[in-house]
This record gives sequence, C-alpha cells and structure tokens, in this order.
Amino acid sequence: MTKLSVNINKIATIRNSRGGNMPDVIQAAINCERFGAEGITVHPRPDERHIRYNDVRNLAKVLTTEFNIEGYPSKEFIALVTEVHPAQVTLVPDPPTALTSNAGWDTKNNKAFLTDIVKVFKEEGIRVSLFIGPLVEMVGHAFDTGADRIELYTEAYAAGYEADKEKAIAPYYAAAMEAGKFGLGVNAGHDLNLKNLNYFYKNIGNLAEVSIGHALISDALYFGLENTIQLYLRELK
Repeated sequence: MTKLSVNINKIATIRNSRGGNMPDVIQAAINCERFGAEGITVHPRPDERHIRYNDVRNLAKVLTTEFNIEGYPSKEFIALVTEVHPAQVTLVPDPPTALTSNAGWDTKNNKAFLTDIVKVFKEEGIRVSLFIGPLVEMVGHAFDTGADRIELYTEAYAAGYEADKEKAIAPYYAAAMEAGKFGLGVNAGHDLNLKNLNYFYKNIGNLAEVSIGHALISDALYFGLENTIQLYLRELK
C-alpha cells in the first residue's frame, strides 16, 4: 500500500505570519495522524520561514507514524536530522533562497557528494531518499550513492496532467520501473492533488509513499482537515 505523508509546512507558515502559536503546528501534526495520515513531512529551511528547527525537535517527541525530514544537506541540517533520528530523510538540492523545491538532484554530477552524505545517515539507521526528476539515467546514479529510495519530483506530471495524462506520466513510469530493477523504493511529491493523485497511484505500481502539503492544506480550508485526509487516502486505493 502507498502511504500518505502530510507535509505540514503550510501550517507553520500561517503560524509564523502572526507570531505566537496559532495554529499549533505540533497539535496539527498529531491531529493529522489521528485523522489517518501515515506519516508527517517537514522541510525546515535555513531562514525558518515555516518549519523551525525546534518544531522538528518537538515533533520527534510526539509523532507515532513515520517522520520524514526534507532538506538540503547543510551542516546544520545534517546535525538536526542525526539528533532527532526520523524514519526517513529526503535530500533535496534546494539553495537557501528557494521558494519551494524546483528541481531534482543531478545524481551523476553530485554522486561523490551525495554518497558521503548518504553514508552519514545510513550509519545512523535513517532511511535515505533522494529527490530526483523523472529521468531514468539519474535512477542508477542514485542507487550508486547508497540511497534506499528516490522521491520523484512530480511538478511536470501535475502540469501536464490535464492536457495529456498518459504523456505526463510516461517518464515517471519509466523511472519507477528502473528504480525497481535496482531495488530502490519509490516516493513521490510536489503538486499532487485530488485531481491527479489517483491516476499517478494506479500507474506507478511500486509507489511506497506520497508526500503532499500545499494542495492538501489548501483543500482543508474548504473540506476540513479530517475530511481532506480521508479524501486523499481514498485516492490511494
């Protein structure tokens, strides 16, 4: 079964816009789990404009489902992840000023760098996923780093879904099949929503996990958080 991990960055963004602790990010994460989420994802950035490093520490104390921490592997990020010891770390190539993730790793040209980083986390017993575009070539190089999984960057799929969903998913299917040959797990995330999630799920047979934040939290404004999580879970059946 494909797990749904809820990215709660947007909840933290709302909190930070006014200061204080409303909404309560920790309680929101606990509620997400209670409402059926099978994991919680956060992406702390150096400027802490949404999830803060202390949020990560506090979440690690209370979460009962899979905790997935995304981010660029800076010294500070590596130290944080090894401190809190989540189930999974997802490495993304975002520069500090990036608004959101907008590209996957070039695992060929960054192989030596990523191999060293992956080794640090693997020695701590943390599962490692590399955020990559749907490029077959990059899958094999991701495997060479020692990573356990890849996370397919799904923005291009979401952008092309309405016009031609078969064309949009083709490179993702190819990349996922290549990952299967190497024994790599497959995650996916970015711009997946209630319209395009089920088709992606049905066509990527080895999909282990989806990480969804922006669309899910936006939908929760209309449908409520509990109902929205259930709606997303239904798309993964």
